[in-house]
Amino acid sequence: MRIVIKVGTSTLTYGTGRLNIRRVEKLCTVISDLKNSGHEVILVSSGAIGMGVGKLNLSERPTDIPTKQAAAAVGQCDLMYTYDKLFSEYRHTVAQLLLTGYDLTNEHSSVNFRNTLMRLLELGVLPIVNENDTVSTDEIKIGDNDTLGAVVAESTGAGLLVMLTDIDGLYTADPRKDENAELIPVVETIDDSIRSLADDCHSGFGTGGMITKIRAAEIAVKSGCDVVIANGSDPSVLYGIVDGEQIGTRFIAERK
Repeated sequence: MRIVIKVGTSTLTYGTGRLNIRRVEKLCTVISDLKNSGHEVILVSSGAIGMGVGKLNLSERPTDIPTKQAAAAVGQCDLMYTYDKLFSEYRHTVAQLLLTGYDLTNEHSSVNFRNTLMRLLELGVLPIVNENDTVSTDEIKIGDNDTLGAVVAESTGAGLLVMLTDIDGLYTADPRKDENAELIPVVETIDDSIRSLADDCHSGFGTGGMITKIRAAEIAVKSGCDVVIANGSDPSVLYGIVDGEQIGTRFIAERK
């Protein structure tokens, strides 16, 4: 199976913005094992700005574009160095693909992106995809890596998109505010009632929220790809998700 795994900043880093080393090491171990078992994996990874914030010793995520882009430039180096080092320990080669909205919407660029990505998979490489935050502006910004993960899944014909975050899945209400909120295990149809549950809350170092994940799920399921939103605090949940176990919230793909 071809799997797209999207990890958010809150999964990869502590609240300080510094890398959660133990969790990232576990993530790389599990993904390496999934590849060893025969699955093709594409990793869509946030974290560049968050890691840059930590490395630059900034007290909070910057709000101005130049500082965001400076943090991304610093953090992206650190992020890829870490991935390259950890995956190399399991003899897996990684490749970095940095994209803007233009790369996905321009016909020529999007074809080139897909061709490169597919060739990397044929060569047994693990592609690591992120938005090119160092040059993105409002006019060419993808906006969030949930959407990017869905577009990657759609363009590569993936069978599964997993979005690892800091919450267990989609709830009937925001579990951080309502103790009676219940996890929704399966969503067969994304309609207005499902969209209304997506309270747009997110961590201080990340972007997006549940609403962006619902929108991403809509893109992916229409292309025939199952989507799972799950808690990434223990990356070993990926084993169960890939095996079809009930973990998090699974959105069922539309069958054509």
